[in-house]
Amino acid sequence: MSAERLRFVFNRFRERLWVKPLGVALLSIAAVFLASLADDIWLARFFPRTAVDALETLLSIMASSMLVIATFSVGSMVAAYNAASSSATPRSFGVVVADDVSQNALSTFIGAFIFSIVAITAVKNNGFEAAGLFVLFVLTVLVFALVIFTFVRWVDRIARLGRMGSTIDKVEAATTEALQRRRRAPTLGGVPAEGAPVGQAVFAPSVGYVQQIDMVRLQAWAEQAGRRVRVAALPGAFLFPGRALAYVPGPAEGVDHDEVAAAFDIGDERLFDDDPRFGLVVLSEIAGRALSPGVNDPGTAIDVIGTLVRLFALWRAPCPADEPARPIHDRVAVPGIDIADMFDDAFTAIGRDGADTVEVVLRLLKALHALADGGDVAMAAAARWHARRALACAESRLPVAVDLARVREAGAFAGPLAMHGAD
Repeated sequence: MSAERLRFVFNRFRERLWVKPLGVALLSIAAVFLASLADDIWLARFFPRTAVDALETLLSIMASSMLVIATFSVGSMVAAYNAASSSATPRSFGVVVADDVSQNALSTFIGAFIFSIVAITAVKNNGFEAAGLFVLFVLTVLVFALVIFTFVRWVDRIARLGRMGSTIDKVEAATTEALQRRRRAPTLGGVPAEGAPVGQAVFAPSVGYVQQIDMVRLQAWAEQAGRRVRVAALPGAFLFPGRALAYVPGPAEGVDHDEVAAAFDIGDERLFDDDPRFGLVVLSEIAGRALSPGVNDPGTAIDVIGTLVRLFALWRAPCPADEPARPIHDRVAVPGIDIADMFDDAFTAIGRDGADTVEVVLRLLKALHALADGGDVAMAAAARWHARRALACAESRLPVAVDLARVREAGAFAGPLAMHGAD
């Protein structure tokens, strides 16, 4: 299994709330039984004696309080997740639920509860001698300290979790990670695809989104079969009957359609991991909801525009000499991401929904002007086209002549409106 595949599987486990609590619960049970091993070592006679009643009281307090705190933490986390889905967009749920601090807090509280229950049961059944009781007492004190530290840290995080600013930051962080990974490997470790795809088409076995492509598996099959593979559906592409996943040049004989299709993970929803365009879509949805008449929060849309500029500036920045990954899958051809598509994902909804709010239009045009002046020809063309489109939308919806004049001045760099892709 490749490192990319392991990362993908690990991230899916991170999104499951039961994984960390289960692991910590097992560790807490193991800690109780390991404490009993202290009775068998030769240093056992030097351990100080511990009052059994005091230890039982301490464990009873922990057992009763941890169950309440764990229940409270679950309720707070669910409320935060609902707030993120309702105030931002439901597509942000994945990055919010993967918050490490909240998952660690829940795991700690549940683990402390399990530890106290198992420990008090063992103590009441005379499972420990003097050394074991002392080690168990030390472990109990350490668990108490960990719970206090975790609770204080978690309270600070839960106060922000689910808030608009926190959700935007988490989506930006996930998108940044995906952009950096794609920037280092623009063709996913394969060779650049050139020209129109030809050969035997391999179709999707189900309807859904491409979530990840196992390039190692594709390369292995291509080497074994002595063929080449042209990827036709990047992560984030929506698959339906008749949509090709890949093409295999050459005769139809010897093409294992099932093996090639198995290299594509297909799911019901898009994921941030290998799909940087999805992060742009989610940020655009957050801005669109903020600009809806029921919310009317142009400040959030302006914040999202600034976030999008940072992301595109990162995408445009040159990679250090040691960053670009050489093609390691020389039998797999992969197309790159079209910058025009990325701009469509990011700015189309904002230009449409914010056309009647002068401050949003001005900030959008200034952001596009900055991206157009960056020196990247393709990005400059996409930025100018979206600036012309935003200006056209504003001219049809801004009622005040003074505001319209300011918008025209800010959008003068883009030139007259033309067809998409023309400049």
